[in-house]
Amino acid sequence: MDRSSESDGRSLKADSVRREVEASLRRLEIETIDLYQIHWPNPDSEIEEGWTTLAKLKDEGKVRYIGVSNFNVEQLKRIQEIAPVTSLQPPYSLVKPDVEKEILPFCKENNIGVIVYSPMQSGLLTGKMTPERVANFPDNDWRKNSSEFQEPRLSRNLKLVEVLQHIGQQHDRSPGEVAIAWTLNNPAVTAAIVGGRNPKQVEGIIGAGDFRLNQQELNDIDTFLRENP
Repeated sequence: MDRSSESDGRSLKADSVRREVEASLRRLEIETIDLYQIHWPNPDSEIEEGWTTLAKLKDEGKVRYIGVSNFNVEQLKRIQEIAPVTSLQPPYSLVKPDVEKEILPFCKENNIGVIVYSPMQSGLLTGKMTPERVANFPDNDWRKNSSEFQEPRLSRNLKLVEVLQHIGQQHDRSPGEVAIAWTLNNPAVTAAIVGGRNPKQVEGIIGAGDFRLNQQELNDIDTFLRENP
């Protein structure tokens, strides 16, 4: 997004989208952006206008591929009528698997690449989270007010981490790597976005890229999820 005084903020109007793309090209000092995504369908009434503009920018060679993030199936269908959708970026994790119901099957059926975000649920599934750490979150940490970081969900989620830890120990993998590998096991998922604040954190998750869960391990996770919805 363009953070200059000209930025329209949450706008999908044609002139705003074009200005944001061209500002990114200038900052990056490149002629074409490989993938440009609308991050939120907000405002909903403008998604057709924004998508039409991205399609034009693609035709002009300023963007190679176009995608969206956080769109539901109905919104995907609306923009598909204008131009094909290359990618969708939805939240997806063992804690928040909601996209399995409609969104992932729709993307698989329509050949839309899926780049999931927050596969470790904002650090909750890394194995580094404890009730004490959560209690000491600063007031400006949004997780402090998230239901998944509060009781009774917190205890349930930390029990899930124990399952992931048990699986990971057999392969010298961290719970976070097991959590990421679980998302990558879904055939509709193309890739997962993960983050680390320092090299040590990256070392604790990078192995998920080539780690594959076996059927028994997947069954163990599914059993926990069924018994602890």
